Amino acid sequence: MTRIAYVNGRYLPHANAAVSIDDRGYQFADAVYEVCEIRDGYVIDSGLHLDRLERSLRELSIRMPMSRAALLIVMRETAKRNRVKNGGVYVQVSRGVWPRDHAFPPADLPPTVVMTAKPHDRAKAEAQAEKGIAVVTVPDNRWSRVDIKTVGLLPNCMAKETAKQAGAKEAWFVDASGLVTEGSSTNAWIVTKDGRLVTRPAETGILRGITRTVLLKVAASLGLTVEERAFTVAEAKAAKEAFISAATTLVMPVVTIDGDTVGNGHPGETSLALRRAFHESVERVPL
Repeated sequence: MTRIAYVNGRYLPHANAAVSIDDRGYQFADAVYEVCEIRDGYVIDSGLHLDRLERSLRELSIRMPMSRAALLIVMRETAKRNRVKNGGVYVQVSRGVWPRDHAFPPADLPPTVVMTAKPHDRAKAEAQAEKGIAVVTVPDNRWSRVDIKTVGLLPNCMAKETAKQAGAKEAWFVDASGLVTEGSSTNAWIVTKDGRLVTRPAETGILRGITRTVLLKVAASLGLTVEERAFTVAEAKAAKEAFISAATTLVMPVVTIDGDTVGNGHPGETSLALRRAFHESVERVPL
């Protein structure tokens, strides 16, 4: 089946979908994005994702390209046209097309909107969660406003490649103080020996993950104690459990960090319980 992309009001085959070489997303990474999970024919937590999209646009003084209702309609249509029942829909908004100049173009420039959708292999993901993944740590060399979900992801890509070359699935950024910030495309969590759930506060040093936000509610429903604070690599390695979270991974247990075993080397009960309970607390919008 030919994949379909949405570009500025048109649904096009991927081979014919394109934006101008003067688009500021291409020239300057002057763009933001969101990824929503599609599960069993429903868009998951679209409201929270659109909240964050609007915030990212405001922080960069980019116009909202259309109403939230219209964006959701296009997201659903893009998923349907790609026959995605389980997978994800990607939304990207750039400042628009303008002759290359570092200064912002006029404020009324129409933004560029691109959406794509593709399926995910849920069985493969569940099998991975039952096994757990390895992570490695890398110095955090990103700009300070990682709370804005921009497409400027080169440091993240380099970190992910470092993980890949080491046989790991994810890389955790570590700041100058030796504290874990977040993963290259995920939020980072640990479970202490006495069962407390720990994750870094969602300030400007990390992205406020939508899955992270929902997991805080899930944790409360399960009676878990949560501490929003930074933790060191050593504390993570000595933890009872560790895991990552994102819309594309949900809760994914971490069983090794830099080659050192976490806990007993297997996914822990808390991580798996959070993964099982996650979709009981989400918002669902049918395709």
